Amino acid sequence: MDLAALAAIDVHVHVESDGHGHCALDDELMDASAAYFRSSENRTPSVADIAAYYRARSIAAVVFTVDAGGATGHPALSSEQIADEAAAHPDVLIPFGSVDPTRGAEAVRRARRLVTEHGVRGFKFHPSLQGFAPNDPTHYPLYAALEELGVPALFHTGQTGIGAGLPGGRGIKLRYSAPMLLDDVAADFPNLTIIMAHPSVPWQDEAISIATHKANVYIDLSGWSPKYFPPQLVRAANSLLKHKVLFGSDYPLITPDRWLADFAKLEIKDDVRPLVLKDNAVRVLGLAP
Repeated sequence: MDLAALAAIDVHVHVESDGHGHCALDDELMDASAAYFRSSENRTPSVADIAAYYRARSIAAVVFTVDAGGATGHPALSSEQIADEAAAHPDVLIPFGSVDPTRGAEAVRRARRLVTEHGVRGFKFHPSLQGFAPNDPTHYPLYAALEELGVPALFHTGQTGIGAGLPGGRGIKLRYSAPMLLDDVAADFPNLTIIMAHPSVPWQDEAISIATHKANVYIDLSGWSPKYFPPQLVRAANSLLKHKVLFGSDYPLITPDRWLADFAKLEIKDDVRPLVLKDNAVRVLGLAP
C-alpha cells in the first residue's frame, strides 16, 4: 500500500453481500437501515466493487462484515471470503474479520485462524446487533487473544440504524453499545487497541471521556454526516483528541464523497485535518513500515 499516494483512510466500510445473493442482514433489517439512512447507494457492492470505488478516489478502506448469526438467526457472511477477496486489492483494502463473541472458545479459535491464515488486520463487533455486553468476563478470552495477536477491535457504539423504526427495534438493545462498557475492557486489556465507532449519541460525553483517559482507545467518526456531529465532539477532535479520532464513512450507508464534502465545511483546524483523514489511522492500524 502506497501511503503517500492515499488522500485518506476510511476505517469503517461494510461488506453487505457475498456476491452470490446472500446478504449480511435479512430483508427486514436491510430495508429498515436503508430507510433510516435514506441511502440511495447500492447497498450490496462486492469486495471488488468497493476496491474500484475507493481506488478511484485514492482512499484506502477497512472492510468487514458483522457475524451476528447467533442473535439474529441469519447466517453471517464469511469473513474468510472477505479477507481472501480483499487480498487481491492490497493497494486499497484492509480486511477486518468478525466473530460472534457468544460462541466462546470457537470464536477465539476462529479469530486466531482469521489472523494467521487469512491476513485479517483487526476485528469488528456490534454489541447491540450481536446481543452481548462487551464487559462480560465471558468474552475476555477473546480479547486476550486479540491483544496477543496485536490487532485492534472496532466496536459499534451509540444509536444504530439497524432495526430502527421496527416494533421493539427487532429486539436489538441499545444499552449494549454504551461506550462505558468498553471502559472496563480498555482497563483490563491495556495493550488491546479499541476503536469506538461513530459519534456515540446519546453517550457522546462518555466516549470522549474514555478516549481521553485510556491511551489504547480511539474514536471513528463514521455513521454521521460531519455537519451533524455533536459540538463537544468537534471541540475534542480539535484539541485533546486530535490524535485519537479517525475518518470513517459507514459506506455504503454514507458515502465517503458525502462525508468528506461535509467534513470540508466543518471547523477543524488545518493541522488536525490530515491527522483525522489519514495519519492517525496509519498509526492505529500499524500501516507504516
